[in-house]
Amino acid sequence: MTLWQPDFSLIKQRLWGRNGGEGLLPFELVKYFAVISLALIFFASLLLSWILANNAKQVLLKRSEAYSQLFAENLNSQVFLQFVLPTVVRYGRIALSDERQFARLDAIVRNITRGMRIESVTIFDSRENIISYSTVKEMVGKKDKGGLEYEKARAGGDSSILVSSGSLLSLLPGAPPVYCTLKSYVPFRQEDRTGERSGDIMGVIEVVQDLSGDLRAIIGLQGRIILLSLTIMGILFAVLSVIVVRANKIMADRARERLQLEEKLGEAQRLATLGKMVAAVSHEIKNPLGIVRSTAEILGKRISKVAPGNEHLAAIIVEETTRLDNIVREFLDFARPRELSLKPESLNVLVERMVRFMEPELEKKGIALEQNLDMNLKIVNMDGEQIYQVLFNMVFNSLQAMADGGILTVSTANRPETGEVMLSVTDTGIGMEKEKTTQIFTPFFTDKNRGTGLGLAIAKNIVDKHQGRIEVESREGEGSTFRVILPDSLSSAVV
Repeated sequence: MTLWQPDFSLIKQRLWGRNGGEGLLPFELVKYFAVISLALIFFASLLLSWILANNAKQVLLKRSEAYSQLFAENLNSQVFLQFVLPTVVRYGRIALSDERQFARLDAIVRNITRGMRIESVTIFDSRENIISYSTVKEMVGKKDKGGLEYEKARAGGDSSILVSSGSLLSLLPGAPPVYCTLKSYVPFRQEDRTGERSGDIMGVIEVVQDLSGDLRAIIGLQGRIILLSLTIMGILFAVLSVIVVRANKIMADRARERLQLEEKLGEAQRLATLGKMVAAVSHEIKNPLGIVRSTAEILGKRISKVAPGNEHLAAIIVEETTRLDNIVREFLDFARPRELSLKPESLNVLVERMVRFMEPELEKKGIALEQNLDMNLKIVNMDGEQIYQVLFNMVFNSLQAMADGGILTVSTANRPETGEVMLSVTDTGIGMEKEKTTQIFTPFFTDKNRGTGLGLAIAKNIVDKHQGRIEVESREGEGSTFRVILPDSLSSAVV
């Protein structure tokens, strides 16, 4: 006969996903979103640092150009007034090849540039691209050093050129140094009496500024922005990773709990259906079985008179009907568990009652009984008859495990750390495999040729109804220990 059983594979598939976990971890999407978001933040930080650096460079260039032009205009005025006019008056013409004139001009220029961020000043001749004066003496007399900017200034326009090298890579150890120089070219004009530069172009002034320090500061700012962004991203990623991991663990635990609840619900439904069927069948069998037993007893008496020596035939019928009646009673106890009738009782009393009843059977099987009873055992609220049934089932299983004799130990004890009481039954029988110990409380599980497999299942149900627990420890070939642990629901103790 096949009983209905829920399809748990479908439930697992919906909870765990088809490929072993995709359905269980919805927060994985959050992790992917976090990684993508952090990558976008990183690239946005790079873009932001580039925009800020580029803007800073433009501001630096414009400011430096304005500074160079202002300096060049001041230099133009000072050189014209302090050098050109006095030299023309004294010598009649400008001749920088004359060491006295060159020294005087050099003194004037260096006095003007003192304390200013000027790297060098160069004056080109207006007629040809040749250096007439420079604060770098090695450059004096060299030709064609002005380039296009020289031509623009000789035509009357101002111009600048930025020469630089350096990037974020310059922050790395061993990288080439940052270099940045701004060269500004301004026409050197004559001035009128009011100081206006409106006369003829006498040459071209080149002002060179060293902006390497400013560029290094800009690159450093870029580096700090990126480092700060990486730090923030690292913190966010760590926080999100912790959240995702913990969330996934919580979701996994809840999914497993839900799966277990689904399995328990399905098992409960199956057992409920089975219980109804068992109760109906057992009820229908019980009455005819009683009639058969009564009839067999009557036949046994008559056979002893009619055909002496054949009484054992009727006895066999009585014995088997009695066994069947016990099986039917087990089915009914499982299908229709009795309500608890709680009252204060001691486990020691139940043990003594069991010993009196089982003593002949123990002697018959050659089993020695040891009792370790706690005389100060707490009294607890329990249904004595049902707990006695639990004790009887445990002892009966131990006797079956010791077919060739052995030692049966029954113990009771208080558990002060939890306030519970414990009843244990230990045998020296054949023991069980570890896998079997997880199944012995399952209804209809048995490894015996005769038996329903309901005894320990009924015992577990009774203990569960007492809000206690039943445990088993066993080693194959060494024996087993069954423990029943009940809560201390009554505060008084045996005096």
